[in-house]
Amino acid sequence: MARVKSRSFSEKDIIAKATFDNRPSQANAQKRVFRERVDAFTQTARGSVYTDITGGLIQGAMFLNETGAGKKTILIFSDMQEELDKAAMRDFPIDLKNIRVVAVNVVKLKTDNVDPRRYMGRLEFWEKRVVAAGAREWRVINDIEHLDAVLKS
Repeated sequence: MARVKSRSFSEKDIIAKATFDNRPSQANAQKRVFRERVDAFTQTARGSVYTDITGGLIQGAMFLNETGAGKKTILIFSDMQEELDKAAMRDFPIDLKNIRVVAVNVVKLKTDNVDPRRYMGRLEFWEKRVVAAGAREWRVINDIEHLDAVLKS
């Protein structure tokens, strides 16, 4: 798990890492610990001026590919509105081959309440980008309580 900030292509933004054991009992215990880290982070996480979702996806994919894990998942906690500073270049194809990307509790912006199509458009944009990048799955979960079921699959 990593923080997505102004430019998120950096190890210093990684909050927690987990590679789950093949043995179900061990994996379940590891998932509980990881879930506790996620919960602790979400309680203290603060927004940033810019949001580099693409950089975070690239960093996450590189880490996951280095692990050699059989199942790879990137969790995104964001409003999915990418806002980059002028120096960040992110308009290029990315590689998410065989990685599942899950957007969790996507925050709705004030403008989404006026026109919900904006919210749906952001989700559609990211779904297309993630699938085009070779991801094995794109999913949006609106309730963090459903995260356990996703991590088990």
